Amino acid sequence: MSSLTRQFRPAAIPSAAEQLRAEVRAFLGDALTGMSPVERAKSWGGYDAVFSRKLGARGWIGMTLPRRYGGQDAGIFSRYVIIEELLAAGAPVAAHWIADRQSGPLLLRYGTEEQKQRILPAICRGELFMCIGMSEPSSGSDLASVESRARRDGDAWVLSGRKLWTTYAHRSHYMIGLFRTSDKSSERHAGLSQFLIDLSAPGVSVRPIRDLSGAEHFNEVLFDDVRLGPDALIGREGNGWEQVMAELAFERSGPERFLSSIALIKTLIDAIGAAPDTAQARGVGRLVARLAALRSMSLAVTGQLDRGENPTWAASVVKDIGTSFEQEIPEMARLLLDIEPSADGGTDHALVLGLLLQTAPSFSLRGGTREILRGIVARGLGLR
Repeated sequence: MSSLTRQFRPAAIPSAAEQLRAEVRAFLGDALTGMSPVERAKSWGGYDAVFSRKLGARGWIGMTLPRRYGGQDAGIFSRYVIIEELLAAGAPVAAHWIADRQSGPLLLRYGTEEQKQRILPAICRGELFMCIGMSEPSSGSDLASVESRARRDGDAWVLSGRKLWTTYAHRSHYMIGLFRTSDKSSERHAGLSQFLIDLSAPGVSVRPIRDLSGAEHFNEVLFDDVRLGPDALIGREGNGWEQVMAELAFERSGPERFLSSIALIKTLIDAIGAAPDTAQARGVGRLVARLAALRSMSLAVTGQLDRGENPTWAASVVKDIGTSFEQEIPEMARLLLDIEPSADGGTDHALVLGLLLQTAPSFSLRGGTREILRGIVARGLGLR
């Protein structure tokens, strides 16, 4: 069996997990009544804290975490079914998204018992929201070059610096931030540590950044000598690179890496109608075929996670190919149907097309740029 075949070994959703699908669809059918297609197109950028609490009450946030921390001890494929249905329906998941996808699992693996008891149950209830403090103005996806620092002052840690493109920091309670705790050395991945940061702490300020569509979900977060207790350190000092790589594996492999533009495929099919011409039938068929292939690849990565394997390489492949696919969908839609995009009126398809033409360029930035991902893939193939 080749290395490539081993990375993408076919994986099927177990029947016990698949049985959740009907229940989730019924719940969403009621909860999302009246949502417009353009609202659904925002999905994992759509913020609704009340909806997140409803999911938490169902046990559908943090469901893979142990019961003693508020979770369901569910398998990772059960979570996959939940996420797939939420995104396919266009549910507003941004409030709890990061905490559920990566912050909770990271704290379970590396956090202290006190951190787990304090944070994880509130995540599972849909009451505590997290953001990611990785990128900086001078580092972007090159996380080894971060300059924000955490220095010891007696028993305390003092944080200084800033983070950029921090999604929903202005509505989050905590950040898991990557900071430099020792000077750079010949080993560029050394000297980094992660911290659990209460965003209401003195010295923390958050500045929203308006994007092309007029939304303000990105932020710049500044740390002006923010004092944290010794219990703020996550894992071991200096082990931040290993920990952040484990965190990114959760971020790069899920259905969100190929379903961000699913609402546009739906409005495109509806707008074309039941009698497509040859080009339209071929174009939609190709979109659906690529979607099916990406889903199979994503499930293979989920299978790796389920077996306790390291999916970093395969997850990077899925993220790179998946976001390229998502970005091509608006352009394909314009080729297949002569409907102009709109931002303030028109058909459902025109509005969804207008939104995604503005937001799709960012899809290849979040979770690691295309250049970073292809470097990981090259290393995995032994090319560098």
